[in-house]
Amino acid sequence: MPDPLPLATVKRMLAEEAALRPLPREALLAQQHAELFARLTPEQTDKLIAELMAFPFVDRPLAIKIADMLPQYPEEIRLLFAKERMVLEEAQITQLLELVAQHK
Repeated sequence: MPDPLPLATVKRMLAEEAALRPLPREALLAQQHAELFARLTPEQTDKLIAELMAFPFVDRPLAIKIADMLPQYPEEIRLLFAKERMVLEEAQITQLLELVAQHK
């Protein structure tokens, strides 16, 4: 399975491809979704992902999810970590939220 890509990167890739040729319907829908929900530039996203991965409890796929979602509330962080079967301490959740807030 290929590594996931941040939404900001997908947005840039689809825009570059659209400049070269007409995109198929599925790609146009993906482009619309990326334009609507990607709130950071690819560079900002990459920086945030790198900073998130500095935490020992955050791997790359999870860092990408956090960077795409830009959670504002502890419940959103808990929801992302629920699939990881990991329970974070309040201090860890606060650290993540503070880091994300710096990048908005």
